[in-house]
Amino acid sequence: MKRILNCFASDFKQLKGKDLLQSIAASEGRTVVSEIVVSVQPLYYEISNPEIAAAFGADLLLLNMLDVENPAIAGVDADGPKVIKRLKMLTGRPVGVNLEPVDVSADAAEELLSLPLGRTAAENSLVKVKELGLDFVCLTGNPKTGVTNAEILKAISRAKDVLGDDAFIIAGKMHGAGVKGEAGSSILNEETIKAFVEAGADVILIPSPGTVPGITVERAHEWVSLVHQYGALAMLTIGTSQEGSDSNTIRQIALQNKMVGADLHHIGDAGYTGIAIPENIMDYSIAIRGKRHTYIRMAGSINR
Repeated sequence: MKRILNCFASDFKQLKGKDLLQSIAASEGRTVVSEIVVSVQPLYYEISNPEIAAAFGADLLLLNMLDVENPAIAGVDADGPKVIKRLKMLTGRPVGVNLEPVDVSADAAEELLSLPLGRTAAENSLVKVKELGLDFVCLTGNPKTGVTNAEILKAISRAKDVLGDDAFIIAGKMHGAGVKGEAGSSILNEETIKAFVEAGADVILIPSPGTVPGITVERAHEWVSLVHQYGALAMLTIGTSQEGSDSNTIRQIALQNKMVGADLHHIGDAGYTGIAIPENIMDYSIAIRGKRHTYIRMAGSINR
């Protein structure tokens, strides 16, 4: 099994589900996940934002606001079911998608949005994930969506039943998602971590220290230790627009996440509209794995 650090496009074609997870685990906290909104105009119209994220050092591409019932990615010249295959060909990277376990009974902290079925974590959407050939699914919530941990737990079980070993499952919240009582330091606890893992989550999502109020290095380290104790991996996230911060802030968050034990490092999509500031993806990567592995990832041909 190759570490993800040593994988090229030809390797990623072979790595699925548990094998990809093992490749990530073997890299000891040096995997970068870049989130991209697929429905907005790319930074440069000649190429797509996922291509930019890959070029600046991302290992995994996480698509946000993709309607799996009607899949389209701005800047990718393919229609419908062919779009994911085309994106993988263009980037040479594993690709995943956010699906949102909306709770219609959530105690809303603000006015909530209404989502199309293909963006929710409904069973039909999960079937589409499998049909599209996506490598992983992230069960989480965008702002104002009313996603709760209780609904994430139900969605994990559905995803496990539908996806089996074909794709791995990430679960958790980057922020409150418009719900009272599940924000700040109350966003997660030991009971929730244990329940998520027992339901079938392979990776538990935890907000990075300094991104959500009240989440300190100590608290995040405690949560990551529990995640590892229960046999899952941990993904530390920047989901609060700090992907648009200065380089020093990005490096600080990156090193803190390394200290707390992150297996995967996520950077969000709101640096510019739909993608992190590209240099911040690179700076984050350099902070956690140095120029050697960053430049290899940036420069490696999709034909390797």
